[in-house]
Amino acid sequence: MKKRGMKFLMVLMGLVLITFGCSNEAGTKEGEGNTGAKKDLLIGISFQELNNPYFISMQKAFEEAAKTIGAEVIITDAAHDVAQQANDIDDMIQRGIDILILNPTDSEGIEPAVVAADEAGVIVVAVDAQASGPIDTFVGSRNYDAGYLAGKKMVEDLGGKGKVAILDGIPVVPILERVEGFKAAVAESSGIEIVDIQNGKQDRAVATDVTENILQANPDLDALFSVNDGGALGALGAIEASGKDVWLYSVDGHPEVIEAILAGGAFKATSAQFPADQVRIALGMALAKLWGAEVVPKEVPIDVELITIENAEGFSW
Repeated sequence: MKKRGMKFLMVLMGLVLITFGCSNEAGTKEGEGNTGAKKDLLIGISFQELNNPYFISMQKAFEEAAKTIGAEVIITDAAHDVAQQANDIDDMIQRGIDILILNPTDSEGIEPAVVAADEAGVIVVAVDAQASGPIDTFVGSRNYDAGYLAGKKMVEDLGGKGKVAILDGIPVVPILERVEGFKAAVAESSGIEIVDIQNGKQDRAVATDVTENILQANPDLDALFSVNDGGALGALGAIEASGKDVWLYSVDGHPEVIEAILAGGAFKATSAQFPADQVRIALGMALAKLWGAEVVPKEVPIDVELITIENAEGFSW
């Protein structure tokens, strides 16, 4: 279930969209004179990747929201290349975007592009991952909570005793926070020992190989925490191929992971994010800023939900 705070933010975003829609139907913007001509709202969104169901669901929600308010959109895929993302943003600025929704592939590396957008008068909202530079708002999951919930569930399932490992990822803030939250949950039980930490780079193929190494090095391993579902699916393949009874916990809510949890095998839980809600709220915050709001928060944390076999049925992004 989504939290009350989430519902409040969705209502707030809806009010912003309604306000924008009404303003777009009547009157003119400052500087347009009395000719009746209207400048179309142009919104750019730059994704770190679009070869991922998580970001595809975010793109779909963005397109639906933009269509509702009659905005024109530019959508780009950086394919995890920060130079490409910077070039995409520069192109958007040249095309006259009013708003940039940014899902950075490199939080620090994208800062010059953020500065350029800000200097051009573009409202910049980072979504899912924080971006360095003069952004107006950041909307993202409570990643510490995501790691903590997965870790707490693991500890409960193991009865407070066991050897566990972490399948880590790239060192960006969301991933670091997930690991921090997981470690905090595990630290609450003296009977749980973290015996290995390896980097699966959040990639299924890489995570498969890394998990095989973890299993070989730790034959008595009881459970594994992955910082994302993509890596966890690679880990699942390695665990199943090994024939070992190692339980798996993760973060995201990927459709394949939901199926794996419902199958009742090694995959026990994932802390689900809500990518569609993130981008809708990000757009709502940007529109509020566009229309002169002075109280737009610098950060909007979005709740996560632990998905287990008890509540996985019917869940989707």
